[in-house]
Amino acid sequence: MIGLSVFTWGIGGVAYYASRRKHLVCQGCGLGWGHAREPGAASTSVAPAASSQGPAPRPTALPASGIGRRVVGTGLALLATLLITIGIVEFAPEAIAVGSVMGLAGSGTFWWGWKALQDRRQAVLQDLNRQVLLLATQKQGVLTVTDVAAALNLSIPAAEKVLEGLDDGFRVRSDISKEGVLYYEFPEVKHQKQLRGSESA
Repeated sequence: MIGLSVFTWGIGGVAYYASRRKHLVCQGCGLGWGHAREPGAASTSVAPAASSQGPAPRPTALPASGIGRRVVGTGLALLATLLITIGIVEFAPEAIAVGSVMGLAGSGTFWWGWKALQDRRQAVLQDLNRQVLLLATQKQGVLTVTDVAAALNLSIPAAEKVLEGLDDGFRVRSDISKEGVLYYEFPEVKHQKQLRGSESA
């Protein structure tokens, strides 16, 4: 890969990475790097066991992360910079023109990959929110950070961030108990039976 990069001004290395990155094997889960650690991916070595304290994570097909597009876009932008620099130094308008076109193509490709990454992050967040709501239903509408971390196999900071993102002071609100425990209340879930009873009456 280094040899291709040296003799082709980086284009060969970028092309090789984009075409072969999914064939590399992650030693942690046995999958290609392009699919490693995806929720729901089959793995006997790292897949967490379903927790008895909450809903088992449902396999979710996540959008592509766009890493290949971002790598290609970065490579095109670097090559465009090189061509424009050469064109300025050597007074070669054609090199500047080609470099400008490649720069635009690289910027567009990188933006395409960046948007794919944002879509993937949004999909992950939506799936986590869904699992938290299911867990809140099982816990009668009251959750703590520890509940979410244990049930969804998250770190404490990650679980806290998910709950803080849901806390809007209305549908989800946080409070501190007399014992000093921070908890999150889901009023619509907590009073679901009463609400349904009043509607039927």
